[in-house]
Amino acid sequence: MTPPGEPGGPRPGHPPGLPFRHPAVWLATAFGIGFLPLGPGTWASLATLPVAWLIGAAGGPAALVAAASIVFLVGCWAGGVFAAARGVKDPGAVVIDEVAGQLLTLAVAPPRLFPYVVGFLLFRFADIVKPWPASWADQRLAGGLGIMLDDAFAAIYAGAVLFVLLRFGLV
Repeated sequence: MTPPGEPGGPRPGHPPGLPFRHPAVWLATAFGIGFLPLGPGTWASLATLPVAWLIGAAGGPAALVAAASIVFLVGCWAGGVFAAARGVKDPGAVVIDEVAGQLLTLAVAPPRLFPYVVGFLLFRFADIVKPWPASWADQRLAGGLGIMLDDAFAAIYAGAVLFVLLRFGLV
């Protein structure tokens, strides 16, 4: 292992035993967004909006669901590796779960500003409140699956509410 501070070695705030250049670090933290102070999950969700907009405009809801599924699977691996190296069940720097959840939430929305803002707010609310079964997954499951699954459940709740709001013309 390279000593901290040396090229290729872990940086302050990074898990011991996992070099900064390791793909799991970059993927789990959404290319470093997870290292931002004050609400890295919110920053990751916000950064996902333009990406979701491009995917949704180009491929529609199916493309967003596919992207969310791929990010979910990658997140199970990267989040699990990062958490194991750090020795923490769900490190705050792991924000790939927010990326997957935000993509899934927005699968029900047309790529327009107001529905995306409402989808962002609904997902952040559901991710923070963690209604069952999100709370169950957060408390009971470990590893990458545990990190990712609570946000997937939160996204399903947020997406369902957004769908209803859109259906009744409230958004």
